[in-house]
Amino acid sequence: MKAIVIGAGVVGVTTAYYLRAAGVDVTVLDRLEAPADETSFGNAGQVSPGYAAPWAAPGIPWKAMKWLMSEHAPLRIRPDGTFFQLAWMARMVANCTEAAYARNKSRMVPLAEYSRDCLRDLRKDLNLHYEERSLGTLQIFRNDKQLAAGRRDSGLLDQMNVANQVLDQDGLLQAEPALKAVAHKLTGALLLPNDETGDCKLFTERLAAICVEMGVHFRFGVTVQSLVAEGKRISAVELDSGETLNADSVVLAAGCASRALALPLGLDLPVYPVKGYSITVPLTNPEGAPRSTVLDETYKIALTRFDNRLRVGGMAEVAGFDKRIDPVRVDTLNMVTNDLFPHAGDLSKASKWTGLRPMTPDGTPIVGSTPYDNLFTNTGHGTLGWTMSCGSARVIADTVLGRRPEIDARELSMARYAKGNARIHEGSKTSGQIKWAD
Repeated sequence: MKAIVIGAGVVGVTTAYYLRAAGVDVTVLDRLEAPADETSFGNAGQVSPGYAAPWAAPGIPWKAMKWLMSEHAPLRIRPDGTFFQLAWMARMVANCTEAAYARNKSRMVPLAEYSRDCLRDLRKDLNLHYEERSLGTLQIFRNDKQLAAGRRDSGLLDQMNVANQVLDQDGLLQAEPALKAVAHKLTGALLLPNDETGDCKLFTERLAAICVEMGVHFRFGVTVQSLVAEGKRISAVELDSGETLNADSVVLAAGCASRALALPLGLDLPVYPVKGYSITVPLTNPEGAPRSTVLDETYKIALTRFDNRLRVGGMAEVAGFDKRIDPVRVDTLNMVTNDLFPHAGDLSKASKWTGLRPMTPDGTPIVGSTPYDNLFTNTGHGTLGWTMSCGSARVIADTVLGRRPEIDARELSMARYAKGNARIHEGSKTSGQIKWAD
């Protein structure tokens, strides 16, 4: 069997690995010049199944309105002139109910937990290292209202058998001694002891090198122009150079670019680019830095310890494909770093980065089959691309090969957005039209 994987971020590379490990002849296509050069490049460094939760949550619409007036708000919205942006935000607001939040979280956490376990197996089997740590995530709260919400989340995690512990001020200092100087600003924390951290870019590069040794063919600097459909199958992948490639199966793992490639086929993937920021700070005082990841609930910013660096990332801008770095957002990252770990590193030497996260309105990635027999999607992971990458890749590899995935993945595919069954309208061979029946 031959497969084409479109996208060489962490999701695409892990997909290529599991397909190749199962004996599939794999080619990976990416428009950039190296693996993990876009969204996977500078993420917050978390493998955080315990924090796998949708951004669409009860109270978010009201919070968003207040954030519009805040200098250091975790969310910014700027119209991009498209109807899709408005429709996507409306869908997200519709998911901000208690019932939808619980449903979406119950989809995300099992995938994230499975993915972390797959990552651990991968690390052991391949002796793969990427500045990893297995010391958990500490979600810190600055007021009693946040702490109460943390207790509610703890209850949901208990129902899903996810290890967690709500900590008071003394408990959070035992978990993270470097916060002692700022303990008076904090009311408590939620500890997720089974979460992990590491450099996603380094992980993806090293796994890609292993994939090459296994026989995976990477083609960088090539842009997929279109997917050619004949009836219920993708018959070819066309590059902008005019070259045509053929494969038995095609996996769409192109992050924010996935929707544009799927739309001419009649597949309306609700994947929107939500911009995030990070800075990477060289450590000058390792004892003043966090042991693992500290997640500031107020600003939605994660501070993650690498070997000799501190990665500080977060925030969200709903503004289309704009990748310009806003210095005001960098100022927020600097502010939170100084506020929590003022003596950890040299902010004057920090590198700055921004990237577009492929987000769905319900927070759950779109992983699985499509109405086309040989087209599969592995996209829409939002802020949890690395967290869910290995598990999503295993699910896709099993699905491509006609095997039952090891976890229940039925609600991960795009079918959850359908009001009825899919139907295919026979049309031109260059863009077979598939619509969801009303």
